[in-house]
Amino acid sequence: MADLSHYAFVAALVALSGSLALYLVATVDFRVLRILAFASIPASGAQVSGPGSGGSRETLGRYATMLTVNAVLFLTASLLLRAVVSGHGPFSNMYEFSIAFAWGALVIYLYFEYRYHFRTLALMVVPVALALLGYATTWSNDIQPLVPALQNDLLLTIHVLVAVMAYGAFTVAFAAGVLYLLQRNNTIRWLPANDVLDEVGYRAVVVGFPMLALVLILGAIWAEIAWGAYWTWDPKETAALFTWLVYGGYLHARVMRGWRGDRSALFLIAGFGATLFTYFGNLFFGGLHSYA
Repeated sequence: MADLSHYAFVAALVALSGSLALYLVATVDFRVLRILAFASIPASGAQVSGPGSGGSRETLGRYATMLTVNAVLFLTASLLLRAVVSGHGPFSNMYEFSIAFAWGALVIYLYFEYRYHFRTLALMVVPVALALLGYATTWSNDIQPLVPALQNDLLLTIHVLVAVMAYGAFTVAFAAGVLYLLQRNNTIRWLPANDVLDEVGYRAVVVGFPMLALVLILGAIWAEIAWGAYWTWDPKETAALFTWLVYGGYLHARVMRGWRGDRSALFLIAGFGATLFTYFGNLFFGGLHSYA
């Protein structure tokens, strides 16, 4: 089954690579990109339509989504097969964490694609997922026994599952923030309107913020069981708290002070930077989470 898990991982990597190629063809107006590269945008902000029929682009987009769904199914199978072989949740090392992070980002992305009916977020989310899967290949995929601190399978599974879903939501928010900055004047026809992207970024944070709060609560309970203290200022838990405060600041600024536009988009990008620091920072700073 360990081999089957690896084959499912490889299949997911191939499917996701194919989906990115199709998303690019289905959503990006390459004629506009050439105009932006070699000529100035007219002062009137006129939009230039791209080649190809809308029907063919929509068909390619559907195929891209189908491949993304298949990638999620393959990743799910890979993680479940590892769980069956190991006897515990497949979240015990950076190989498994990276696969789970990519899985969470794709699941949340597919939800937002279904809800808002556009696929351009995939241009940012899918490369992040591919990078995570590529990063996973730099780690051993051997199944190892759990270290003592992780030997609480229920808390391990719930804590990490909620974390990767929160990270997935923040990935979608990051994608919306980047695309908003590209679309700030509504001059790129193949991108959604900037108010839609602003709304998507906000909704993604609304999904991820309470999840990250739950991660902190579950982590504190787990820390008391494993190490005898609810909070130890371990680098990873401190970074998670900082990330939660960053997104809390974003929500406060938006709801109470009416922040919209560029400032909100930059906040989303900074928040994702904090998310990545939370995810990878323990590799550089050690601490009680140095095992993963």
